[in-house]
Amino acid sequence: MDEVEVVVAHAERATLRVGDVFLKVDADRARSDAEVEAMSLAPVPTPEVLWRRPPVLALAALPGTVLGRLGGPTTGSPAAWAAAGAAIRKLHDAPLPPRTGRAGRSTAALTAELDGACASLVTDGVLPADLVTRNRRAAGAALRPWTPVFTHGDLQIAHVFVDGDEVTGIIDWSEAGRGDALYDLATFTLGHEEHLDHVLAGYGTDVDLDLDVIRGWWSLRSLLAVGWLIEHGFDPFAPGCEVDVLRARM
Repeated sequence: MDEVEVVVAHAERATLRVGDVFLKVDADRARSDAEVEAMSLAPVPTPEVLWRRPPVLALAALPGTVLGRLGGPTTGSPAAWAAAGAAIRKLHDAPLPPRTGRAGRSTAALTAELDGACASLVTDGVLPADLVTRNRRAAGAALRPWTPVFTHGDLQIAHVFVDGDEVTGIIDWSEAGRGDALYDLATFTLGHEEHLDHVLAGYGTDVDLDLDVIRGWWSLRSLLAVGWLIEHGFDPFAPGCEVDVLRARM
């Protein structure tokens, strides 16, 4: 009999694996709706939806292995990272989906959220003021006008599966929708900036790819994530994770 593996669990959602089936339990039906819709529209490999009985969504396991994890080693070759870059570009070139995704939050909303997070990190003694100030300054590069594309919205490397040098699928689409392309690229290379050139080689250089903006998103995303991660029982201070990303900007 297959054992039940807890893949991830926190107050908002949980993912379990039983054999070759993933069971996603989400308290917010809108996120589940967005995930199913995005997978039906995305022009890249996604998990097969086996059945759905809200709040549970059952998905088939993908072949291959994850490209890597934040804070851990990566398993993919440079060619695999380039293939992932090509898959991301294919997504970004697709027709716009109807929803606005996490990567599509307005500059005003992001600025307010970022400034609140920075103040809390310093006031609560989570991070030193100079580290927060330096990264808040860097994050400003991401707060600029952008042209919306079809974005994944949570494109961590652990959400991309590869078999050899081929992308076999991308998971976790609940944050997908219209958004900033460079948010996806920054999320994907967060903590693994040594692979940025490989990703961009696959993505293509025929579009405006401002590296300062990508670095700005590294800072912005990490500043916003630290408090949430601590609140939900995760450790942003683990080697190679969000706090190390912030320290790398110093």
